[in-house]
Amino acid sequence: MRISRVAQFAPSSPFISAKTAVVIQAPHPLVRDALVQATLDPQVRSIGAAAQPQVDDAQASVDAIVVSRDDGSFVLDVAPARPVRDARHGELLLNGYLQLGLNVITLTAADIHREPRFANSRLVWSYRLAPVGIGLRMAVMQVLADDGPMSLSRLLSAVRSDRDPSPAIMALACSDLIELDLVSRPLGPATTARLRV
Repeated sequence: MRISRVAQFAPSSPFISAKTAVVIQAPHPLVRDALVQATLDPQVRSIGAAAQPQVDDAQASVDAIVVSRDDGSFVLDVAPARPVRDARHGELLLNGYLQLGLNVITLTAADIHREPRFANSRLVWSYRLAPVGIGLRMAVMQVLADDGPMSLSRLLSAVRSDRDPSPAIMALACSDLIELDLVSRPLGPATTARLRV
């Protein structure tokens, strides 16, 4: 009996974000981290699931995560979470993806753990449920609309609030309303913030 590597990990955990139209199952912690990073990536427009492609007369069963970016739609293949497949099944899947107009992005554990993106994404995502009042939301978005991209320290200084606006800014990034540069340097005063276009 062949057991897939995915079955060796904890049960799938549901993932939902501002960029998902449906609940996505994350069968491995690295898949969840990849989904968080995709959610916070300004190039990513949406995250969904692949339809089951028809290849010749065989139906290839696919539980694939599809990331739609500015440059096309891609199947997210997290190598350590990939189920064990025979060569024929792998070829069917690849043909099915191509038939659907999807390319494949393969990520290794090292790709996902690359810093500073890994720590930055986890930190920002930890604020996804922070409450953001309408006044604070409007204030943050108005400052960015009026003055354009700016450093996080400048944005924090420009937003008038009786509370620390930092958690709200992180939550707005998780809600796909603003963008934070999480790739260039560790999250801090010099991090660039901009309104989501």
